[in-house]
Amino acid sequence: MPYSYPYPHPAVTTDIVVFTILAEKLQILLIKRAADPYQGFWALPGGFLDIDEDLEECAARELREETGISGVYLEQLYTFGRPDRDPRERVISVTYYALSASDQLQLKAASDAADVAWFPMDDTPELAFDHGTIIRMAHQRLVAKLNYSTIAFQFMPDTFTLSELQTVYEILLNEQLDKRNFRKWILSLGQIEETGNMSRRGNHRPARVYRVKNPDKVEIIR
Repeated sequence: MPYSYPYPHPAVTTDIVVFTILAEKLQILLIKRAADPYQGFWALPGGFLDIDEDLEECAARELREETGISGVYLEQLYTFGRPDRDPRERVISVTYYALSASDQLQLKAASDAADVAWFPMDDTPELAFDHGTIIRMAHQRLVAKLNYSTIAFQFMPDTFTLSELQTVYEILLNEQLDKRNFRKWILSLGQIEETGNMSRRGNHRPARVYRVKNPDKVEIIR
């Protein structure tokens, strides 16, 4: 006879904070819940872990099923387990955050999501569960990692100029950066390379075009 553990088992979910940059703002991907609890509320994409499923596989599956997004950078964030965080039962959520360039994302609401949309980080609607707390922690982690990793490169298209890369950093940090110092610092990292092409915008001088050497990997730079 198989051993039966005498204590009740909590359910486990994964929830995913997806960041991108649109209209020069940091944006969060939310789904509108199609069922109770919190039917009609906006929430993070996510769902219950299957009994034979790896945590990251669950996060990737739920993201794909509810939003149509796949193949993005995923990193585990934190485990949320307050006893009253879900009115259905005792639910522990292992959360992730994902990053992607906006031109690589095509949204499609599916599964138990009635709708899916982007919202500015500073203008999100009332959220289900404790998802506001999860988003704030994910944002704090993202900003902290700018100082010691190449995580900002995950927001970039395949090719870009240094001005476009600087704009991404300024959006994430919510501050203006000195152009000369930024370029000196970013080139000293040795993480991007010239493509040999030039980009011209309006009456500005042509700018060198770059690409990330290892686009599928976030490098530690300190």
